[in-house]
Amino acid sequence: MAAMKSSTMRGSTAAAVSLLAIAGAAACATAGSVLAQSYPSRPVRVIVPFPPGSAPDQIMRFVTQHMAQTSGQPFIMDNRPGANGNIGVEVAARATPDGYTLVSANNTTFAGNVSLYRKLPFDIQKDFTPVARFITTGLMLAVRNDLPAKDLREFITLAKARQGKLTAGQASAGMRVSIGMMRSLGGAELLEVSYKGTPQAVTDVIGGQIDSTFSDFSAGLQLVRAGKMRALGVTTAKRSPTLPEVPAIGEVVPGYDVTVWAGLAAPSGVPKPIIDQLWALSSKALADEGVRKSLNSLSFSVEPMNPTEFAAYVRSETQRWAKMVKEAAIEPE
Repeated sequence: MAAMKSSTMRGSTAAAVSLLAIAGAAACATAGSVLAQSYPSRPVRVIVPFPPGSAPDQIMRFVTQHMAQTSGQPFIMDNRPGANGNIGVEVAARATPDGYTLVSANNTTFAGNVSLYRKLPFDIQKDFTPVARFITTGLMLAVRNDLPAKDLREFITLAKARQGKLTAGQASAGMRVSIGMMRSLGGAELLEVSYKGTPQAVTDVIGGQIDSTFSDFSAGLQLVRAGKMRALGVTTAKRSPTLPEVPAIGEVVPGYDVTVWAGLAAPSGVPKPIIDQLWALSSKALADEGVRKSLNSLSFSVEPMNPTEFAAYVRSETQRWAKMVKEAAIEPE
């Protein structure tokens, strides 16, 4: 009888524990649902670690304007340029993980800089949760109008003749690697000139202070069309639909392909329901015809990834950019 009673008590206890676990899970699910439904309840800050007018800045503004309209709360840009994007990313890494501070995540800050710097004041894998990839794109090799090189082959010949004296502005991992790949694959040694952002580099190309730069399309496309500087090549494996007359650099330099991307991330620790809500807002924005048209007009290819896909992509891209940095013979700072 005692054994039967003990067994019955154990069964009752186990059943009670199970009921408590189920109740707890249901409560968490309910709390998570409420949290997602109430978010955002106030303005959201989005740190862009590059200056206004740069590609990451423009991409983020196009997408978050729609997110603001859908959510009813403003998404406010906080531009923190410097150190190849590391300054802004460090600020985001130290932010309270409540979903009200987000950061622009791109190939420079979330992949390339891991290999371009010996030590970073944050760990991309540990300190951030990827939310969504927005776009992929390439860069254009743009030169000042009076440079005596009318096409890509002549540019490479001129760079070789000047033995590292032909200047090229850079402000990101994509630009640095593009310059390095031109050297390692094309034999064209260029003298790097550092900037906080692409717009400043483009301004100096137009003004004749530097010879060239690998510009974002968003910063350089209209200037090329206006005849203020010339585009000699694009860094992607295929030509850009927005500049079909300009060759892919790989057509002249076999193996050349530098594709860049941008998206959104949050500090680690942001509750999953909020991450899911941010993805829902992002995916709606990227599916909007007006947003897609605005992005496509600047040669941004809309290619969304959800949080799980984007997290895996960031890991694989970190390895890919490490390989490119090595191939480009760039010494970490």
